[in-house]
Amino acid sequence: MVCRSEMEIPEETRNKIALFCNVRPENVIPNLTASNLYEVPLMLEKQGLAVAACKHLRLDKIDSKNKNWEAMIEKVKNVSGTIKIAIVGKYMQLHDSYLSVSEALRHGGYANGVSVEIGYIDSEKITPGNIHQTLKEYDGILVPGGFGERGIPGMITSIKYARENNIPFLGICLGMQMAVVEFARDVLELKDANSEEFDKKTPNQVIHIMETQKEITKKGGTMRLGSYPCHIAKGSLAYKVYGKEDIDERHRHRFEYNNSFKEKLELAGLKVSGTSPDGTLVEIIEIPTHKFFIAGQFHPEFKSRPDKPAPLFKELIKACLN
Repeated sequence: MVCRSEMEIPEETRNKIALFCNVRPENVIPNLTASNLYEVPLMLEKQGLAVAACKHLRLDKIDSKNKNWEAMIEKVKNVSGTIKIAIVGKYMQLHDSYLSVSEALRHGGYANGVSVEIGYIDSEKITPGNIHQTLKEYDGILVPGGFGERGIPGMITSIKYARENNIPFLGICLGMQMAVVEFARDVLELKDANSEEFDKKTPNQVIHIMETQKEITKKGGTMRLGSYPCHIAKGSLAYKVYGKEDIDERHRHRFEYNNSFKEKLELAGLKVSGTSPDGTLVEIIEIPTHKFFIAGQFHPEFKSRPDKPAPLFKELIKACLN
């Protein structure tokens, strides 16, 4: 019987709960409020949950191995200073829409010894006229994934602001695609550059439907889903971030970088630093002359953990600190 509580539960109360619920007193486990979500496993261990479960299942008690987790919690408790990151997205009615991204940013903060304050910025409300006032207080900008045309102009404006003002930037999935669109429009001066998702008639579809998706009519779980390998170019920012040539990241998308524009984009300064092993799918883009400008077609937040932060989030925070 796990009992949610804001304060310590007196032994008398625990005994009463045990009596009325027909469980042993030692199996009434307080689930107290913790100062940090990641303290909860240690707190439940201290309250005897694991021991009770092992006894009930007639298992030999295995000594807990929580030292690394305990060290991580101490690191979290002793962070100093604050980095402010703007998440510029379209699903701001519910911040939990970006929960994985938000937690991954905090993980990156823990690794760098700082607290991360997140600003949730509605991309529908961003215009070239208010972009500076909206984002001037932030140390870094992140544009996450999403679907549909709503809020896209604000995302593109935010990416341009980050690129032109040398502000650390991370793009994820749709964020990567819009970084390509922004660069094509404002650097290559292809003013009608767009994603096929939003404009099927433009001749400059720098983002287009994947070849394997063209015949699919039923949406939903038919996207490119799951973990896929990515090969990273040595000497790139991506290689510095990951420290190796071959990685695996999780995907969830239907559109991709159009290789027909690769040569023009690279000559102008938007480098491809990560691809599928056969080189056909572009997975990572970056601007080498920028302080920190990188974007991935995948979702690195899905593999981030408080004791093992996703490399891209860890390095984004580090770039903001520097």
